[in-house]
Amino acid sequence: MVISSRPEDDRTVLAFPSAPRPAAAPPTPSAAHTETDTDAARSEIVDRLLHAWQGRLTSFLSPAALLLPFADWAVHLANAPGKQAALIEKAVRKWVRFGLYLGRAAADKDTPPCIEPLPQDLRFAGDAWREPPFRQIYQAFLLQQQWWHNATTDIRGVAASDERVVAFAVRQILDIFSPSNFVLTNPEVLRQTLAEGGQNFVRGALHIIEDWERAVAGRRPVGTDAFQPGRDVAVTPGKVVYRNDLIELIQYAPTAQAVHPEPVLIVPAWIMKYYILDLSPDNSLVRHLVESGFTVFMISWRNPTSEQRDLDMDDYRRLGVLAALEVIGAICGNAPVHACGYCLGGTLLAIAAAAMARNGDNRLKTLTLFAAQTDFSEAGELTLFTNESQIAYLEDTMWEQGYLDARQMAGAFQLLRSNDLIWSQIVRQYLKGERVRMTDLMAWNADATRLPYRMHAEYLRRLFLANDLAEGRYIVDGRPVALSDIRTPVFAVATLWDHVAPWRSVHKIHLLCDADITFVLTSGGHNVGIVNPPPAAGRSYQRGHRPADGHYVDPDTWIAANPVQQGSWWPAWSAWLAEQSSPSAGPPSLGATAKGYPPLADAPGQYVLAD
Repeated sequence: MVISSRPEDDRTVLAFPSAPRPAAAPPTPSAAHTETDTDAARSEIVDRLLHAWQGRLTSFLSPAALLLPFADWAVHLANAPGKQAALIEKAVRKWVRFGLYLGRAAADKDTPPCIEPLPQDLRFAGDAWREPPFRQIYQAFLLQQQWWHNATTDIRGVAASDERVVAFAVRQILDIFSPSNFVLTNPEVLRQTLAEGGQNFVRGALHIIEDWERAVAGRRPVGTDAFQPGRDVAVTPGKVVYRNDLIELIQYAPTAQAVHPEPVLIVPAWIMKYYILDLSPDNSLVRHLVESGFTVFMISWRNPTSEQRDLDMDDYRRLGVLAALEVIGAICGNAPVHACGYCLGGTLLAIAAAAMARNGDNRLKTLTLFAAQTDFSEAGELTLFTNESQIAYLEDTMWEQGYLDARQMAGAFQLLRSNDLIWSQIVRQYLKGERVRMTDLMAWNADATRLPYRMHAEYLRRLFLANDLAEGRYIVDGRPVALSDIRTPVFAVATLWDHVAPWRSVHKIHLLCDADITFVLTSGGHNVGIVNPPPAAGRSYQRGHRPADGHYVDPDTWIAANPVQQGSWWPAWSAWLAEQSSPSAGPPSLGATAKGYPPLADAPGQYVLAD
């Protein structure tokens, strides 16, 4: 008799040796084993349903993902009397410093502040904040915020990931109580209220009611109706030349008598609708490329429902990138393609390019990546809650409904810039009663998409959590792929203030790819930095080049070595594409009816219009 523990149900059982079975006979599951598996499946379903229900109350944030880091921080802080003493000393010094400032400010109203906001913190930038007592109020708040940063960081023994979570969560809590968020402590709101006799609150209340009604009805924010795809945005002429269950492929009509033979394929992220790259005519990257003499194709992803819950990353590669390349080859006479990917679309394109290079598939002429990460070890604040606890919790939510809802995803991105995207908007629209003027980019941002359950779970686990692509474990067609196999020239664009794909993370392409790399760092954030049409007044970029046999240059050295250039980086990219292309010739036809790819509809097609 042998005593063993069965992992299936965590119960200790007695196992008796028996006569061996013939090698050829398949094992027959016992009734007890089948019953145990059924019990385990039932218990897992119960747990998943509970987590999905809880997620609606916790904004889909795992309680454990937050509580465990705070426990780590609290236990280590409680066992660090030296750190506690240092925090007490800092608190005393800050209040003494604040008291001295109050005395000087009472005698001289032009006394410099005792603490300055961070450069990106614009909450207290107005002139009204320079008047007493409001400058004293916000100075006290900033000192307190600084003390809490000291209290949540540099505690010996706390895991670095837990420290980042605690510091981020505490910052979010403090931001709620910022003096800018309250009527009596916000001088700008007070002045407007006195000047208008409180009418700003009346308008704000009406705005709250209107926004609530739209949210309940599933309608988009006020002002987005002025930016309809195909009418106001996404209006570059073209045809849908291919459609499958996942994509529509748009071919844009040429505007020049001659175009470069090598077409451009753009692979946008499926967490966004493609027309961020074809907004209004004056800021459309597609139009810029067409007018620069290129034949341009664009993938328009389907907005998935619960019926597409089992689509995975490889489906997006096969039905997206590879299917598009097949159609483009038929239309353009098998000319090599300038492939371009944005954000997650760039990551997918890099995976596809690595697999193609491994297999000897030479259909790519160049590879361009816009704000796309290939190494997720330093993927910014999005990684704060990307751990086993949070991913399992999110998987259970997606498992129940079959996808990640657009609102759930948007909330996570808003938290990364809560001052700009949440609190400042509340103050402006509900306390000041001012509607923010809608722009095409803002309207696009509100036109969000869903993410299939299986694909998103796989993306989070294999890329964010395990970093399989960068570490050579990402499997395509049964074998791992390596970005070092890519030999086509690469043009990589990062944005300076990117909170989704930090530029230092994007820069890691230099460590992973041995190809000729042109790297551009542009001003702006994840979207504004990419939607950067000429002349782009006030915009700038830096550009560096590393040949295939060149040496690695770290980000700090790179940014110091490459001069700042004013204006848009778009002309630099289109010029680079032209250098990598053959002389211009007559444009191809729209579609290829004889080869089975007739034009199916006018751009922008059907998929982009689906809610």
